[in-house]
Amino acid sequence: MKLPLPRLLVALSLGAFPLFAASAPKPLRILLVTGGCCHDYPAQKDLLKKGLEARANVVVEHMHTPDKSTRPPLDCLTNPNYAAGFDLVIHDECAADVKDADLLANVLKPHRDGLPAVALHCAMHSYRVSPDFRTALTPGSAGAGWFDFLGLQSSGHGPQEPIAITFAEPRHPITKGLADWTTIKEELYNNVQPPTAFPAHRSLATGRQTTTNKKSGQTSESKSVVVWTNEFGPKKARVFSTTIGHNNATVDDARYLDLVARGLLWAAGKLDDSGKPLAGYGPGGK
Repeated sequence: MKLPLPRLLVALSLGAFPLFAASAPKPLRILLVTGGCCHDYPAQKDLLKKGLEARANVVVEHMHTPDKSTRPPLDCLTNPNYAAGFDLVIHDECAADVKDADLLANVLKPHRDGLPAVALHCAMHSYRVSPDFRTALTPGSAGAGWFDFLGLQSSGHGPQEPIAITFAEPRHPITKGLADWTTIKEELYNNVQPPTAFPAHRSLATGRQTTTNKKSGQTSESKSVVVWTNEFGPKKARVFSTTIGHNNATVDDARYLDLVARGLLWAAGKLDDSGKPLAGYGPGGK
């Protein structure tokens, strides 16, 4: 039976719809790890989830503990398969006194197997299995495991003061088109050794901070790398990191969320050379 032309066009369009829908990419499943000392993780985990899901086709799920110690009891410490089914892990935990190499091996297992990652703020000061973490550790040595993953070694920070962020690689997809900015009072994390000590490290932004000695009144300026990328393990898992993100107002800042969203998409291989999400991975699946 022949269909009239209008009905034929409708039928064809309806028939094509399932094929189109099936080809649309699924949201990336992101595991956000939070908990431990010194930060408002109950608020920040939700700020990150809301901000990232508004900027990319992702679904953020939480691995969170309300424990506020420097040894938070996170599942990733004892379960090496904690990231099964996820496309990327965001490490935003503060676990400075988790010093057992076997526990660190569990945390790193998915990334050694190739799973990409994002590391935020206090993640840089977590899993310090070497008592010599304040001195330059040789990349690839037993004590440098977490720093090898990050692609940078940091051991501490100064007082909270504004940080002037300058993007050093304006042509990189993560930073292309992003404007320099000065944060509210934040912590500038140090660089124990030149980041170039880590072979796959690539600096994207530096931070400058001016502090005043309360006793002498003298001012001093510190400078550190605050945004960078790395490749980790035999499968060269992509890792994006920033040391910025102590206070809630910073975590909720559109400039910060734009940066982290781009870093996430880059690490997952879903960011094009112009800094735009690949088709289907932008806001709302665009």
